[in-house]
Amino acid sequence: MMIRNSLLVAAMCLVGTVQLMSCAAMTKGDKKLQNEAQIFIDSYTKTWQKLSTAAAEAEWSSNTYIVEGDSTNASATQAAMEALAAFTGSASNIKQTRVFLSRKDDLLPLQVKQLEIILYNAADNPGTVPDLVKRRIAAETKQTEKLFGFDFKINGKSVTTNEIDDVLRTSKDLSERLAAWEASKEVGKTLKDGLVTLRDLRNQTVQALGYKSYFEYQVSGYGMTVEEMLALLDRLSRELRPLYRQLHTYARYELAAKYGVKGVPDMIPAHWLPNRWGQEWSSMVEVEGFDLDSVLESKKPEWLIEQAERFYVSLGFGKLPESFWSKSSLYPAPSGANYKKNNHASAWHMDLQNDVRCLMSVIPNRDWYETTHHELGHIYYYQTYTNDDVPPLLREGANRAYHEAIGSQLGMAAMQRPFLSHLGLLPEDAQVNDNDILLQEALNHIVFIPFSTGTMTRFEHDLYDQNLDENEFNARWWELAARYQGIVPPGPRGEEFCDASSKTHINNDAAQYYDYALSVVLLFQLHDHIAREILDQDPRQTNYYGNQEVGRFLSEIMYPGASRDWRELLLDKVGSELSAEPMMRYFEPLMRVLEEKNKGRKHSLPNI
Repeated sequence: MMIRNSLLVAAMCLVGTVQLMSCAAMTKGDKKLQNEAQIFIDSYTKTWQKLSTAAAEAEWSSNTYIVEGDSTNASATQAAMEALAAFTGSASNIKQTRVFLSRKDDLLPLQVKQLEIILYNAADNPGTVPDLVKRRIAAETKQTEKLFGFDFKINGKSVTTNEIDDVLRTSKDLSERLAAWEASKEVGKTLKDGLVTLRDLRNQTVQALGYKSYFEYQVSGYGMTVEEMLALLDRLSRELRPLYRQLHTYARYELAAKYGVKGVPDMIPAHWLPNRWGQEWSSMVEVEGFDLDSVLESKKPEWLIEQAERFYVSLGFGKLPESFWSKSSLYPAPSGANYKKNNHASAWHMDLQNDVRCLMSVIPNRDWYETTHHELGHIYYYQTYTNDDVPPLLREGANRAYHEAIGSQLGMAAMQRPFLSHLGLLPEDAQVNDNDILLQEALNHIVFIPFSTGTMTRFEHDLYDQNLDENEFNARWWELAARYQGIVPPGPRGEEFCDASSKTHINNDAAQYYDYALSVVLLFQLHDHIAREILDQDPRQTNYYGNQEVGRFLSEIMYPGASRDWRELLLDKVGSELSAEPMMRYFEPLMRVLEEKNKGRKHSLPNI
């Protein structure tokens, strides 16, 4: 109770600050215009919230209950999305919003932010091109069904993506690994034509409101140009490149030895790596005395989610609502079920009020332990900015990366030794090599940066902004993977394949993958601040559990939602702009270890 009250006091102070700012702003501008704008915003919000909730419900059904040959959910989703699109993109809404924004200096800052969101939403579904919008919604619904309804097979036997991932994480048999990797890419063949169609439709819809491309439209959500975003991503990638080069060299030699391959290749064959896209290599390293999988295998799947909830409650957040447990889809589809579900973990804010849910396929292992903490980070972010000071239109992260950063940060915190010892998941006197832990973390977080800033982002930039020829999709994907990640396919991959589209986000979360790159950098900034300024602990050896100051710090970041500029919020809370410096500082001890280990080895990673 004391922790909750402490957070409540912090929230009340923040509310007071927001109210004082609002009162000061009310003395300026055109009061009559402000009243007219507020009537319009309130009316828009009421209808938008109703329609977006209906669309979320329909999408939820399409993601959690996929039956081959049954188009019921797909038809319902398409109808709901069309209704939402017709409203958000209506010509009258666009016209009225532009009228108000033409006099934005006479409006309240919070009104301007909401009107800009209304116009941004309109660009995704402009009512000036209704037939185009309808075709795009139908195409997106069809692509989702193909993606999540695909029957993956190895040697003719149906397998789940969890089973494919297990092979890539654990098998030392290169032929078995190759079969699993190739099976994971077969879905791309069925998705390529749909991706071409979606590229064209997405570009054309936003072009109707003046954007060059769908990529430019998505980047504009950060208040940045495409050039500014690419420059930022390249800077962050270059800052971390020295450490990635050491990791790439280490991986080439270690994997060649593991698989008994004579002659270390300059580039890493993709099927050698423990992830379908080479975006995360942490399972390469087994930290002796730190085997969470063996500890967790005796737990029930629900324990992982309940424990993640207990962590957030210990920081001062409330328990999850009962509706979370009754409405979420938390576990794999039962064996033999006559339906499939999306196995990609996600968090949902259904009505922008109190209906929050998770879509997961939790099994008791290390990955899902961390993922449950990550996804509940989204849920508690939703709940924190659902307050009277943040209008529904602004109930999202300060930018899209903030949401991922909060979730990933709490996931990482839940994996640190003192935290695990506190939970009894790791003996306090466990003999664990800290450098191995750092290596494992780097193979997760550092390895992710070239994939997210480079391969994924540059491919989607070329796809949308440069109108990449469909006969060059696969060639460009692997060209980028070689340049940024130092990875090559196991063999020739012609244009009958579309390996990029095997990545979920390419299809249904398009042109936003840099969100994850920025979130990783941001999470290390937030973690560094918490460790040094709040806990007074080594950032590599922290225990957040039960610390109300940590909860207050996170609450103050999450509370405003998108009502504050993301740059100002970061500068205010951690005292610096977005930087990879805390991330490099975190891994300094590992850098020295790798430099020593890689002496005499050839570095073959290309420069960028």
